[in-house]
Amino acid sequence: LLASHPSIVFFLTMLVGAGGNAGNQAAVRGIRGLATGDLNVETTRDFLVFEAKMAIALSAMLLVAGILRTAAFGVAPLDTLAIALSLFAIVSTSVLLGAVLPLILHHIKVDAAHAATSVQVLMDVLGVLITCSIATAFFDAA
Repeated sequence: LLASHPSIVFFLTMLVGAGGNAGNQAAVRGIRGLATGDLNVETTRDFLVFEAKMAIALSAMLLVAGILRTAAFGVAPLDTLAIALSLFAIVSTSVLLGAVLPLILHHIKVDAAHAATSVQVLMDVLGVLITCSIATAFFDAA
């Protein structure tokens, strides 16, 4: 995969970085809500619905930005599409994970503040896996 489509490697840092940053922001919103008491049993559903909408909106905007950026660098159209779809999947996964992780940690009596750094590390690994999975499926189908 990477030998025949080196552009995937060139944009991998952008992909995993975007995931870590997006997930961290969602985690911070959750951590802050738990700390202030704004996020509790009664508000959890609304918080998760808001974060799901945020995940879709942010992912859609970054999908367009990813297409523009890869096109500007002259990346092949098929590779551009694989990179952009990976970006969408990574960012949406990251925001959802960032929203849920503080809640899980809080529930098991672990300091929810650990979610911010944890989501970045998790998304580094998941970002590579998501990118390779999407790119492999995409190129195999083409």
